[in-house]
Amino acid sequence: MIATKLPKVSIVTPSYNQGQFIEATIQSVLGQTYKNIEYILVDGKSTDETMAVVDRYRDKIDIVIHEKDRGQSDAINKGFRAATGDLVGWINSDDLLHADCVEQIVRLYQQHQDGSIYYGSRVDWIDGKGNFIETRQVTISGKSQLLTSNYDVMQPGSFYPTELIQRVGYVDESIHYCMDLDLWLRLLNHGPIYYYSDKSSACYRRWEATKTSTGGHLFLRDIRQVLRKHGATPYSKATLKTRYRAFKSIVKATLSQ
Repeated sequence: MIATKLPKVSIVTPSYNQGQFIEATIQSVLGQTYKNIEYILVDGKSTDETMAVVDRYRDKIDIVIHEKDRGQSDAINKGFRAATGDLVGWINSDDLLHADCVEQIVRLYQQHQDGSIYYGSRVDWIDGKGNFIETRQVTISGKSQLLTSNYDVMQPGSFYPTELIQRVGYVDESIHYCMDLDLWLRLLNHGPIYYYSDKSSACYRRWEATKTSTGGHLFLRDIRQVLRKHGATPYSKATLKTRYRAFKSIVKATLSQ
């Protein structure tokens, strides 16, 4: 009997000044039930306790890059370029992976090796203290759905063929807020998307300093620009959704004054 080589999965954590959360993130990666994992942590010269935490786990983290970067997308790309796995993904330094996330992803990959994206469609939202808020589920059938009806992507717990990431040119570093949406739209030109939905894959931490919480209209502006770049019309449901959300945020801000 010929032994089947288990795929290697590279996980990148971009990090900057989130020392209060990063230990939980690291532990969620190191605690995966699937063991053929390469873990890469890229820190942009944090000035808080981040590196003191990282140092406690250095013998378990395969690569630590600690240098100034040009932002989150640059940090992700540094990790992607260093990755040697068959699949690669990133988990932000305030988010978590559930223990069997990578195991589920590898199972998908082994069943469907023509994919461009593999992800878990259910993600738990937690607050700054780790308390459960809700579970959200997003099932994506392909590029057309993202452009015409729903631009939401499930970035925590999503993984991509490393060779394909290289072929599409990595993450676009000019995009500050929705680089994941842009990456998905480019990847989906090269293959289908596969997901598992029977359980949650990750935890997304929603707290006051999250980029999507503080960015507001800038986040929605970035989404509109990415949708337009990839061919969405000004009157598609996805585009109109960004304008509706922007209007709601303006009304909410006005009423709270």
